[in-house]
Amino acid sequence: MDFRKFFCAVSAVVGLTGCSESEVLYQSEQYTVFSDKVVQGPYQAKALDRTHIVSDYISPARTQYSSTLSFKFSINGKDNEASSGQDHALTIVPQSGEYVSPVISFGAKDPASYIQPDAPGTLPANTKFTVRVDMNAVLKQFQEKDYYTTFDGDQIRQQDFKGVYIAGGSAPLSWDFDNLHTNPSYLLEDSDADGIYEGTFILNPHDPEAPAEEQWTLQNDISAYPSYSSDQLLVDALYNMALDEMIYNIEDDSTFRTGKEWSGVWTRDISYSILLAFAYIEPTIAKISLMKKVDELDRIIQDTGSGGAWPVSSDRVVWALAAWEVYVVTGDMEWLKQAYGIISNTLTGDFQTVYDETTGLFKGESSFLDWREQTYPHWMDNVDISQSLNLGTNVVYSRALEILSMMAAELGEEVAGMQYAEKAELVRTAINDHLWNDEKDYYNQYLYGRYYMNVSPRSEALGEALSVLYGVASPERIQQVVANTPVMSFGIPCIYPQIPNVPPYHNNGIWPFVQGYWNWAIKEAGNEQALLHGLASIYRPAALFTTNKENFVAENGDYADTQINSDRMLWSMAGNLAMVYRVFLGMSFQPDKLLFQPFIPRAYGGVKHVNGFRYRDATLDIEVRGYGDGIKRLIVDGVEKQEMEISAGYKGHHQVIIEMNNKLAHSQPYNIEQNEVSPSEPLVRLENDVLRWAKVKGAYRYLVFFNGRELSQTNDTTYILPDGGYGQYKVMAINEQGVSSFTSVPVTYYNQEVKVEMEGFAAKDGASLVNYSGSGFIRISKESNTKLKIPITLQQGGKYLIRFRYANGNGPWNTDNKCAIRTLFVDGQKSGSIVMPQRGMGEWSNWGMTNEVEAYLTAGTHELLLAFQPSDENMNLKVNEAVLDYVQLTQVR
Repeated sequence: MDFRKFFCAVSAVVGLTGCSESEVLYQSEQYTVFSDKVVQGPYQAKALDRTHIVSDYISPARTQYSSTLSFKFSINGKDNEASSGQDHALTIVPQSGEYVSPVISFGAKDPASYIQPDAPGTLPANTKFTVRVDMNAVLKQFQEKDYYTTFDGDQIRQQDFKGVYIAGGSAPLSWDFDNLHTNPSYLLEDSDADGIYEGTFILNPHDPEAPAEEQWTLQNDISAYPSYSSDQLLVDALYNMALDEMIYNIEDDSTFRTGKEWSGVWTRDISYSILLAFAYIEPTIAKISLMKKVDELDRIIQDTGSGGAWPVSSDRVVWALAAWEVYVVTGDMEWLKQAYGIISNTLTGDFQTVYDETTGLFKGESSFLDWREQTYPHWMDNVDISQSLNLGTNVVYSRALEILSMMAAELGEEVAGMQYAEKAELVRTAINDHLWNDEKDYYNQYLYGRYYMNVSPRSEALGEALSVLYGVASPERIQQVVANTPVMSFGIPCIYPQIPNVPPYHNNGIWPFVQGYWNWAIKEAGNEQALLHGLASIYRPAALFTTNKENFVAENGDYADTQINSDRMLWSMAGNLAMVYRVFLGMSFQPDKLLFQPFIPRAYGGVKHVNGFRYRDATLDIEVRGYGDGIKRLIVDGVEKQEMEISAGYKGHHQVIIEMNNKLAHSQPYNIEQNEVSPSEPLVRLENDVLRWAKVKGAYRYLVFFNGRELSQTNDTTYILPDGGYGQYKVMAINEQGVSSFTSVPVTYYNQEVKVEMEGFAAKDGASLVNYSGSGFIRISKESNTKLKIPITLQQGGKYLIRFRYANGNGPWNTDNKCAIRTLFVDGQKSGSIVMPQRGMGEWSNWGMTNEVEAYLTAGTHELLLAFQPSDENMNLKVNEAVLDYVQLTQVR
């Protein structure tokens, strides 16, 4: 008999602590997770007992703060000074703790003298830095032209000029261009009106009186929640820390706050959190929180996402997954009826606006990956994102349709249930048809590229995990996805490989809640080595940081260098709790029962106790003995059961004992990779009949695509177009390791292009705008020009791509809810939705092109109808507005 384990088991039953020895749970070159502590280099975090963790971790961002600062300036908070990767770089050599920069010219290349290779490599703490930028060239254009033309051709009106900001990658600076305008500390000032804007910052900020150690101690009463104890003291303490932080996140209105830094309920955050853990930990607060995200039309609210939320982002349907989980945990039929109506209303609208009949997939931004440049090519704007077809988002849609089918069955609506089940299967089939990567044996990230799509072969961690959990991947593919999806030493990165010249957040970032879903998926595959790594990837950061952080850098495991971060992040603590319930206990809730399907690695064996677990009208005290990939015996109230489940009809208090089989499958493959960065996408231009592009650093060869299909390979940086080769061309760079860039921006080589000014079909708008075509423009809203009939005369018949030039200044590039939407009819037939995302608050002269809609048209006259339909209601419900310059029809093959 192992008397130590026996003593620990007895101690856990009676509530004693401190019996655990430091047994190794996981070890790598970077760190080691023990049963009571984490050691990473010179740093250690230790669980002193189940209510107290101490850590002496110091972020390397403080000890290795570079004296060479990279940064950019910004007009109105946008990334508009220079192209991606073309940053200013300045070596700071402070005198008496201060440094004033030379006057840097906006948009100009820096002189070599700005870099001093012989200077000290690190910067002292609390260096006072004053930066100066000369904006006179911009101000001169304002005076002469009334607008400034940026490096990429955008025009900023003088009256839309809101200020000059600085962005950078070293604290306190941030590369978060989408949110620069919300932080006045990044705004530079010209106090003497000489055109030189200045700002002062404290670099390498550090409080000298800060404690040498960080610690977590239990502050809240967690006795109302299930208790957990095991032979792994560290895991017990982190479980209690998650409950403690959860209580801090319960607001006065009985909803869940998103994080310490993020107030309010956010649709995707609350839904993924409920699905992981809070449906069974706090079902009442889960329901209240979900209902906060329902609008007056009984639709799920898309509250975050690029360019005005839905339909640029469409992953709001993850609400359905959380709502179903609340039902199967509680059995609340009134909740089921209410949720069924909300989900069906939402999906009805989505089929009208974001469903792509050609592929059978739903359009919209990657679920949760809602920061454009972090996961998309630099050239893609919010219109392009709205047309992309993403893995994670589509798995969520397939599951939401399946849930509607199951809800309908519960409510006795069998015909509707069968219809939803068929639709769910069609989406699953489409995912496998269009997004499976036969070479790498996991799913591709998304289809992208305007009208003619290309596949991005990157992995997308959340989507890969959800494909395993929700029936998209076959049993064979489940094993392949878990074995082959790239992970890194500190966990699974959101995407792989990384995008060049993009600082960590989603790119080169690990998110504990995504790791939680990945570990849950690993459990389904039964891969012990993968799970050991995955559990360590959750327990290491939570212990060292003494909080459930929002994210950390994939490459080095540190929290300080990501672009935005928060302590006490709701879905991170949910991921921590889920390791006990979804993995160690293998809980799966069904309408009529609770199933147990535990998976416990050998290192995490011993005895586990969950006491006071509430399941419907029952309270369960659960004891798990041993390790393994299956249950040997399930004993309830002293009686052995044949099925590994608890009936939903149980009432009162019950004792549940799970004896594991102490068996694990032979070692399975698992793909831990070094960090990889892809080449940059080529910058392509069309000159006469020749595609030209600059050489891409690290590129070994280039692929040329025509209408989404590979046409040619070349080692040159030019390509002569074939006669009559009308269509969209793109170029992709490949390095010697075979890693590909994103494709270039599509270049259209057309046979005929027709442009019709919109002011010919409605009254001109009187706003003072610049850079429009023709003699003016028109305004569309819910009150005016709700139906626009546009006659078109074509000299040649053929395939045409139709799009509009528009502006929408009702909100910023990255947030809010005022994306304008209209339905396009061609000769009386619905052809598609026209999406007009926000392009900048008040920036009505910031023109862009809508998505392209295909039509086959004969020579002669046709009628376009642009109409506001009920399905075009956006998330705002009141403001659905844009200005239109012209409509363009481009003939392609």
